[in-house]
Amino acid sequence: MQILLISGISGSGKSVALNVLEDAGYYCVDNLPPSLLPELITTLSNEPLVAVAIDSRSASQLTGVLQTKQILSKAGHEVRMLFLTASTDSLVARFSETRRSHPLSHRLIREDACVEKLSLIECIEEEREILAEIQALAHVIDTTDLSANQLRSWVKNMIDMPHAPLTLMFESFAFKRGVPLDADYVFDVRMLPNPHYDLVLRPLTGRDAPVVDYLDNQAMAQDMYADILAFLTKWIPSFKDDNRSYLTIAIGCTGGQHRSVYMVEKLSRHFQQSEQVLVRHRRLH
Repeated sequence: MQILLISGISGSGKSVALNVLEDAGYYCVDNLPPSLLPELITTLSNEPLVAVAIDSRSASQLTGVLQTKQILSKAGHEVRMLFLTASTDSLVARFSETRRSHPLSHRLIREDACVEKLSLIECIEEEREILAEIQALAHVIDTTDLSANQLRSWVKNMIDMPHAPLTLMFESFAFKRGVPLDADYVFDVRMLPNPHYDLVLRPLTGRDAPVVDYLDNQAMAQDMYADILAFLTKWIPSFKDDNRSYLTIAIGCTGGQHRSVYMVEKLSRHFQQSEQVLVRHRRLH
């Protein structure tokens, strides 16, 4: 059985991800206490694809998720974990738009004999702490500036990829939009010559041949590529030894259109020869 465990911060897009998985043929279960997962898998033994959402409402049982994952893997199941997150400002805006309450909003705080409910921001920060251990085990997607269609596409790409001991995720982004929360490593390529200032290259992207040719002929760009390549080549084996399933390498430039896209494409092509690789461009649609 292929099992996908989904978790994340409330408001980050878990419902969108579950809908994608349901459309892809997964038997989906929302908000299942982790202790019931082995029993559920036994019950659904004839289902080849199962997706289970686990969230902060099962806080008291979350410490057993890793152990449960290991038990299921030893039983022969293919188990993956997906974690969705977003910036606090983005989450506050989403809750404001939907006018829904946060799942932890019923929690009370007691100070000086006064009882008050947690504010929305306090709920979000509390939830981050509760789910931190799960986030460390999972493939993380930062949905801060993603459209629903982009998230659907990224989830589809993930489930379409064969399972591997370690999957490398190369991601381009724009520094002016902020550093992605899902990054394990961040490389800054803003010091490289910028195709944006060439009026012919400006409307193109780092995947277009004229931009590729321009940066291929820049000595600084090739030195930067060689340095990042050497760093990753040296340290990726350590992540495999640490039993990591995913490693996200984020590369940023000012607008996320030219230099970062070029570098992500070039690095991903190299590592595709020996590793399982995913490619995402946050500013390209």
